[in-house]
Amino acid sequence: MKHPMLRWGLIFILGLLGCLVVFIGAYVIYMQTHYYRIKDHQALAIKHKFSQPKELKTGATYTASTYNVGFGAYNQDFSFFMDTGKMKDGTKTQGKYGKAESNAAVLQNTNGAIKTMEKVKADFMLFQEIDTNSSRSYHVNQVQKMSQQFSNYEEIFANNFHSPYLLYPLNDPHGAVQSGLLSLSKYSVDQTVRRKYPVTTNFITKFTDLDRCFTVMSIPVNNGHKLILINSHMSAYDKGGKMRVKQLKLLNSVMESEYKKGNYVIVGGDFNHTFGRKMLTHFKSQQEIPDWVSVLSSKDLAPDIRMVHAKNENTVPTCRGTDMPYQKGKTYTTVIDGFLVSKNVQATSKNINTEFAYADHNPVKLSFKLLNQ
Repeated sequence: MKHPMLRWGLIFILGLLGCLVVFIGAYVIYMQTHYYRIKDHQALAIKHKFSQPKELKTGATYTASTYNVGFGAYNQDFSFFMDTGKMKDGTKTQGKYGKAESNAAVLQNTNGAIKTMEKVKADFMLFQEIDTNSSRSYHVNQVQKMSQQFSNYEEIFANNFHSPYLLYPLNDPHGAVQSGLLSLSKYSVDQTVRRKYPVTTNFITKFTDLDRCFTVMSIPVNNGHKLILINSHMSAYDKGGKMRVKQLKLLNSVMESEYKKGNYVIVGGDFNHTFGRKMLTHFKSQQEIPDWVSVLSSKDLAPDIRMVHAKNENTVPTCRGTDMPYQKGKTYTTVIDGFLVSKNVQATSKNINTEFAYADHNPVKLSFKLLNQ
C-alpha cells in the first residue's frame, strides 16, 4: 500500500513542478513578446490651447516647476518593494508594497499634488511618474486629471514606462503600467521631440526598468530664438551610476548644441543625482547613504550649463528614501530634483515643502528671465 501512495505522491509533486515550469516559461515568453523600446527622436503630439501664438519676451520674469508625483502612491506611510537601505545601526530595510494602498489613496495623493500646483501657479509645469492607465495606481488617469485642472495650458505627454503585467512582488503585484512625463505650458509650444536615454538591456532588469527619456520642447521668444524646455527623469536603479553617466552625456550634448544655436535652455526634472556632494549627507537621518544615489557636480555639466541651487536647499529636501515609511529625521532625504539652465538664463529656485504628504518628492519652483543677447 505504501509504494502506490508514494508513487502517486511523487507523480503529483512532479506534475506540480511541471505546471510551474510551463507557467514560468509561458510568462517569460509573454513578457518578452510584449517588450519593446520607443525609438529615438519621436515627435510628440501637442495639445494646443491658444488661437494665437503666445511667445516669450526677453527680460520678463517667468516661472516653472518640476514634481515627481510617484504615480499617486507615496503618502508618508508608503514604501516601495524595489527599494532597500540600511540604518546606521546596521539594520537592513526594504520597502513593502508593489502598488498604491487603494484607489482612494491614489485620488487623495493626486488631488493633493494638484492643489499644491495650484498654489505654485507656474507658467510651465513638468511632472514625472504620472500614470495614464496602470494597475499600480488602480487605473486612475492622473494625466487627464492634471489636464482637466489646468485646462488653459498646452499639454505634451511622453510615455517612459510601458510594461506588461509584472507579477512581482507575489503578495502585491506591480501589475501593468502606462506612465510617463507630462509637460504643461501657458505659452505656445511649436515643436516637441522625445529623446531616448540609454537604458539597461539586462534580461531581467529590462522588464522592470523604465524606457527612460526626456522631452524637448521648443517655445518661441520675441527675439527670434527659442526657449528649449526639457522634462527629464534619469535612471534610479543603476548600481554605480554607469547608465546615468551615459544619460548625462546625451543630455549635455543636447543642451550645449541648443545653446550654441543661440537658444535658451532649461532642464527640469528628477535627476536621481544629488545637487552637489554636500547634499549626500546634509539632512539629519538615521540611515546610511542609499546605493542608488549619485552626485551631480558642475564639472559633470556642459561648459555653458549650470545647476540652479534652491535658496532653501539647506532646509527643504526634495526626495525621501522609500525603503521605509517617511519619518522626519529618521528616513534618508536629499535634493535630487531641480533645474539646469544655460548661461543666457537668469534664474533662482525654491523647494516647496509638502512634508512628502502626496509623493516621495517635493516640487521645485524656478523663477527665470531670458537675457537679451
